[in-house]
Amino acid sequence: MHTKHLSFLALVAFAMLTRSALADEKHHHHKGGEDSHVAAIGIPGDASNVSRTINVQLNDTMRFAPDRLTATRNETIRFVVRNGGKVKHEMILGSPKELKKHAELMRKHPEMEHADPNQVSVDPGQTGELVWRFTRGGNVDFECLQPGHFDAGMVGKVAVR
Repeated sequence: MHTKHLSFLALVAFAMLTRSALADEKHHHHKGGEDSHVAAIGIPGDASNVSRTINVQLNDTMRFAPDRLTATRNETIRFVVRNGGKVKHEMILGSPKELKKHAELMRKHPEMEHADPNQVSVDPGQTGELVWRFTRGGNVDFECLQPGHFDAGMVGKVAVR
């Protein structure tokens, strides 16, 4: 009886730890804080310092229009993101490594909500804004990580010079 009781307690403890770990993974990088991966692609922009606005269309053909953009180093851009489709879409700026990691989390937890400064989620027929300052040269990817959208080719790039 004593062994059964200990086994039961061990099973309960394992279940609690697993649930806690899954909850932590589900909310990883989605608390609105500034992570190192965000700093690697720039910083959230100050709306009063916007140098230009770029309109980006999202649609159910799983494409961004435009999907190739340019920016200059230290430029602050307002992205006005319009969803002309019938399903939810998003625009997330990031490095290929971080976007891949994020996509894997989205596959595991498709109901996951976002609150990071480098992204905007847009419901069908709605418009959202993303203000970003590109502090480093190079390429910054953007993708829609709603399940299946990235795999269908909903990707783009910002060339920062």
